Amino acid sequence: MATIADWLGAACLVSGALLALAAGIGVLRFPDALSRMHAATKPQVLGVLLLLLGIALRLRSPADLGMILLVAVFQLSTAPVAAQMIGRAAYRAGRLDRSLLDADELAERGADGGSAGPA
Repeated sequence: MATIADWLGAACLVSGALLALAAGIGVLRFPDALSRMHAATKPQVLGVLLLLLGIALRLRSPADLGMILLVAVFQLSTAPVAAQMIGRAAYRAGRLDRSLLDADELAERGADGGSAGPA
């Protein structure tokens, strides 16, 4: 049974590393901020989770599994927030092609994309 877990762990490590590589290449090659943001968050998070799963399958000690779970939770909680902040900063700086947007909910809030609350 340990041999199967080791092989599954190795497969997770390789696939996670390939997804992280694809995310890095996407950040370098994609033309605009929104595409780069997508490449920096979606495959990168899945790649890190696969790497963590591969490490968990290889190590198998309770202390290590707790630390791996903590890293996974922080990765899942910070990546969406970082993507939101990058997207908002790109929108405010005018670093995106507005013709690529399907809907522009921030346009009615003002040029800076600020809150629409009463002044």
